[in-house]
Amino acid sequence: MASFGHGTRRHPRSRGRTWSRTGPDRATLGIIGVICAVAGFFVLGIILGPVAIVCGWLAMGRTWSGSRPATAVVALVLGVIDTLLAIIWLSGATTLGNGMLF
Repeated sequence: MASFGHGTRRHPRSRGRTWSRTGPDRATLGIIGVICAVAGFFVLGIILGPVAIVCGWLAMGRTWSGSRPATAVVALVLGVIDTLLAIIWLSGATTLGNGMLF
């Protein structure tokens, strides 16, 4: 008879699949990073660019050495370009006489 703490399964919440750093988690982060970077070119680049950088960095395994998935590198590079373009656009939009009101 199974009572509290004496179930039929030994470790129901083992860290096997959920906390692994290899497999589909990296691929998913890379794809999410690419989607955020491409969407950031059109809307909210100042927010989606850094999100793409972080997703690309985590998809690469937080290292610069070793094998890197292509989606992770694309997400990282597009995120950097997206963030830089957003910063340039925001710095240009704050000056006087930018053509919007004057």
